[in-house]
Amino acid sequence: MRVKVILYLLGAFGFFLGLFMLPSAALSLIYHEKAAMAIFSSAIITSGIGVILFIAFSGQKTEISHREGFAITAITWIGAGFFGALPYIFSGVLPGFVDAYFESVSGFTTTGASVFKSVENLPHGILFWRSLTHWIGGMGIILLSMAILPLLGIGGMQLYRAESTGVGVSSDKIAPRLVETIKLFGLVYLGITIAEIVALIWAGMGSFDAMIHAFGTVATGGFSNKDISVEYYHSPLIESIITIFMFLSATNFALHANVLRQGPKVYWKNSEFRFYLGLQLTAIILVAMNLRFSIYDSIVSSFRYASFQVVSINSCTGFSSADFAKWPSFSQFALVILMLVGGSTGSTTGAIKCLRIMLLLKQGYKELRHLIHPHAIIPIKLGDKVIPTEVVTGAIGFTFLYIAIFFTISLAMTFLGLDIVSAISSVATTMGGVGPGLGIVGPLSNFSEIPYIGKWLLIFCMLLGRLEVYTLLILFTPIFWKG
Repeated sequence: MRVKVILYLLGAFGFFLGLFMLPSAALSLIYHEKAAMAIFSSAIITSGIGVILFIAFSGQKTEISHREGFAITAITWIGAGFFGALPYIFSGVLPGFVDAYFESVSGFTTTGASVFKSVENLPHGILFWRSLTHWIGGMGIILLSMAILPLLGIGGMQLYRAESTGVGVSSDKIAPRLVETIKLFGLVYLGITIAEIVALIWAGMGSFDAMIHAFGTVATGGFSNKDISVEYYHSPLIESIITIFMFLSATNFALHANVLRQGPKVYWKNSEFRFYLGLQLTAIILVAMNLRFSIYDSIVSSFRYASFQVVSINSCTGFSSADFAKWPSFSQFALVILMLVGGSTGSTTGAIKCLRIMLLLKQGYKELRHLIHPHAIIPIKLGDKVIPTEVVTGAIGFTFLYIAIFFTISLAMTFLGLDIVSAISSVATTMGGVGPGLGIVGPLSNFSEIPYIGKWLLIFCMLLGRLEVYTLLILFTPIFWKG
């Protein structure tokens, strides 16, 4: 494995990451905040180290092997967390490295779990940087799925191709060349962001708040500049706008890109989209009924809060419009299940994702049919596309690892002193990239009370979920470092 190539590419990444800090420094300067110098210093250090690495190892051949691709992907996210933590440390808002790194990784992985006990008095520059890490991380995972994962050939992209090819929305049909495809996805991502900012301002939200919540929505991250999140606004219109954009952001971006050419029919032709839509509608109806007979007197209020929270959790965004930690057990359990499922492949969402769940259900049904017709050849299909056996096997393996790690770390969190609800939900929400959980990490609480060891475990969960499990776990296998 060529370390020089890895350092060369990481240098380029570090340079651009530092540049992304400059708007936050400028914003703090406009508001005459002391944090301006802290953020600017962070930008200089980040870009400076990036330039040094880039120049020192320039001239390297950038064709990378599978192992180098895994290393670059994992180290990029780990390194982004380190440099992203510098503004928090230098400004003094989070003086401890563990807390600052937790907040930074939570941002870049679009998780939205926070250690801040209150965010409303933070400098504008820090709040903007905090939400910008969401937006950068969300765009990063889209570019990763388009540029890096095809090279690596790992399960997530295989699933994406298996589904999209069957309905005519594969990346090669969106644009003939990878660079054009990435550019198109970037424009879609930017367009959705701008559209939401405009819509939120029209609904009465201030321009700064609109940018913060748009970044958190499109990246399905969930950082807000209000302690009680979207509940602060008490506005059904604002909640409706954010709900729509959360739904869109957890939809396969290939569909958004291809709809420009083929129209809205592209969505309905996609079997994963139909499953994703059906899952959310079913969950909304069930949760709304549960809320109607236990908390709210009005069916309208029940559907209002149920729809926002179901979409928020299933899309792995994590905004809250109500304290769902006080909801009935059925509704809470339904939200935990949605944390584990997540949204669509090819989106900024996390968790297991709908496509894998579909393949598991189809495999289960196939086994039932085999009991009746043991000699029958029964292919698994998505639309008209027959799914290769190795793709189904990959989905089963991924889900098994995901669930096994989920229970193992949940057990470890209980050993550290957390109650079982807080332990399970903290792991589910960080692995799924959701943000708020239940218990001591509920929607109106934070992760500041988690022990330091527990925070490191949850940081691992955030990285693991964002990097599709295999990309990070493979670094811990002896065979990866041999040869």
